[in-house]
Amino acid sequence: MNAYKRIFVIVLDSLGIGAMPDAENFGDVNVDTFGHILNTMRTLDIPNLQKLGMLNLHPAGEMKGVEKPLGRYMRVAEASNGKDTMTGHWEMMGIKTKKPFQTFTEKGFPPELIAELEKRCGKRVIGNKCASGTEILEELGEEEIATGAMIVYTSTDSVMQICGNEETFDLENLYRCCEIARDITLKDEWKVGRVIARPYVGKKKGEFQRTANRHDYALKPTNRTVLNALKDAGLDVISVGKICDIFCGEGITKSYRSKSSVQGMEQTIEICGTDFYGLCFVNLVDFDTLWGHRRDPAGYGREIEKFDVNLGILLEQLRDDDLLIITADHGNDPTYKGTDHTREYVPLIAYSGQMKQGGALEEADTMAVIGATIAENFGVEMPENTIGQSILQKLV
Repeated sequence: MNAYKRIFVIVLDSLGIGAMPDAENFGDVNVDTFGHILNTMRTLDIPNLQKLGMLNLHPAGEMKGVEKPLGRYMRVAEASNGKDTMTGHWEMMGIKTKKPFQTFTEKGFPPELIAELEKRCGKRVIGNKCASGTEILEELGEEEIATGAMIVYTSTDSVMQICGNEETFDLENLYRCCEIARDITLKDEWKVGRVIARPYVGKKKGEFQRTANRHDYALKPTNRTVLNALKDAGLDVISVGKICDIFCGEGITKSYRSKSSVQGMEQTIEICGTDFYGLCFVNLVDFDTLWGHRRDPAGYGREIEKFDVNLGILLEQLRDDDLLIITADHGNDPTYKGTDHTREYVPLIAYSGQMKQGGALEEADTMAVIGATIAENFGVEMPENTIGQSILQKLV
């Protein structure tokens, strides 16, 4: 008999808790997303995370843990060779990525790639460099609108991002160009993890704003995951936020798009009020995109506080046969140099009303403990060539 009827996995995108031993190999020294936010802010108003054990797991600033935490908590390492969104989420569901995705940070995309993209899209490319999404709109938005060109840029992550003004480019045309870019970047030498459509509105500098019609075109997972196993067994696999995009819809039975992390939690609370049997898998991206990459620890801290408010509402609605897991997919220390993700341990905090006790658990060497635990709970076999050991017996 299953321990839990419903499992909620909420990914606080980029909320790392300290450098992994190999962090220097990724260019990261003494990074600590959550710790450095607290060192900057000194305190955060996060009573719900606090009572679950987040500060017991990682005290920082002026904040310490509680005497009797309600949740079980542990530090989790990333076994895969990477520190990006797809690598982290795929590992949670059993895939160990050994070869990192291509990045084009230093020189932009090769001329041959750009030439093929221009030919097939029928648009001239401008930009083609590593840039902040908001800054490149200020620099090139007016030129794109005036000339009908197409802004293409990358970041320190493995992505190709394409901007389009919704009034002059047209959303469907932007999506068409991104689909072409996804096809082109399937070549091994050009293979990026994601192509991202970045629509925006506005007519001149100072007015440009990105809209919620972003769409991610990710690579298909390199192996079947726990999500596939759950779906094949007839279980519900509900995604919130960009989870569906990260897995290219593989193993998903129902998906919800979110305009913000606050809306993502509101959707999760709404889903909690329905009857389903299986997994609700949630990504809250604003921590990463709005604050981590922009190196804004105060904004990041306020986003954590917003999450905590809705976490309190969700905790009140959870049933005794529900299991809640809160985790992250990588770090993005907003006090560190550059704008890239950071190679860090991530938290795993688990809670259910039927747990006998809270407290610390031994560190895990892979995020795949999450998928393995879900698989055991629902009595499905881990797909062939996946990794991860279940900790279900420690969460009851």
